[in-house]
Amino acid sequence: MTLPDDDRRPDSSSTPAAVPASADPRESDAGAPELPALLTTEPGGDWEPDVIDGFEAKTFAVSEDDQGTNLVTIVRPVADERDRSRTPVLLIHGWADYFYNEPAAKAFEDAGYAFHAMDLHRYGRSLREGQTPGWTDSLLNYDADIETALGEIGRTYENKPIIVAHSTGGLVASLWAERNPGRIRALVLNSPWLEMQGSTWVRHLAKTIVDPVASRQPYAMLKLPKIDFYWRTLSSEAEGEWDLHPLWRPKTSFEVPAAWLGAVLVGHAQVKAGLDIQEPVLTLVSERGFRGAKFSEEMKTADIVLEPETMAERALRLGRRVTINRYPDALHDVFASPEAIRNQAFADVLQWLRAYGG
Repeated sequence: MTLPDDDRRPDSSSTPAAVPASADPRESDAGAPELPALLTTEPGGDWEPDVIDGFEAKTFAVSEDDQGTNLVTIVRPVADERDRSRTPVLLIHGWADYFYNEPAAKAFEDAGYAFHAMDLHRYGRSLREGQTPGWTDSLLNYDADIETALGEIGRTYENKPIIVAHSTGGLVASLWAERNPGRIRALVLNSPWLEMQGSTWVRHLAKTIVDPVASRQPYAMLKLPKIDFYWRTLSSEAEGEWDLHPLWRPKTSFEVPAAWLGAVLVGHAQVKAGLDIQEPVLTLVSERGFRGAKFSEEMKTADIVLEPETMAERALRLGRRVTINRYPDALHDVFASPEAIRNQAFADVLQWLRAYGG
């Protein structure tokens, strides 16, 4: 069974992999960037300076569970004033990820959109001491995050928003959009994780393995290999260009909760059956996928996480108006690909939005 490394994950025990109070990545890696580890921002406060210069963030409480209060964090560029007539954009990240892509924000802002990103609960800026990173037992749990973000955005902007979502976030956003027709102007998916790699039978096999574990031990972790290939294509500490937070976007991803994977598999089955998203959908994928047992140069010019052909086929089941764009040499995160590739993707998205999304 192959899993994505938005989405390649480390070996783990069957106990909750909650983040301890002392989890500061700077203590274990002298070369790590000087970024804060776990944030302590309380929900219900004001907009505060973000960890990225020129941005601000606001944290909201969205739910409670046995590990405490779940938070969602909205990030946006700092501005002296905000034009209510701008169309807002909301970016949703993938598994073991968070918002760090300043060029994406600039591309939308320069085109006249009001850019926002969110770190879902138990991810990035929203992760707190004692919480299991990325854990959920249902993708429906992210509805509260999306509703909170859209509610805050709607207090400032008059127009319906555009949602832009990556990988697992693309699955979450697609399912939400079908359940909430008329709420957004358009949906842009960046390499959405819409099916297990391999085929439908792989998903059925995975579900057979995962469901019994998740039902007995909701926080049980799957024992999977430690692979850092995708991180190496992204990080400025390796072959990439991005300054990645070592806790929020770790080298070998988060440990994988069985309950989380079970929730994803349910979503995959829904997509296979066909969705009926009313709004236009644009899907971006790399032109090719690549797999290898050892890191190689080819991994820097392909999607080494998902199978682009599978994602493109599944995207056609999302609704009536679906556009597929393919990018030679793009990474799994098309927006995090080398500059020339991501700039082409930004230009294409903006052109498509002028035609379909307003």
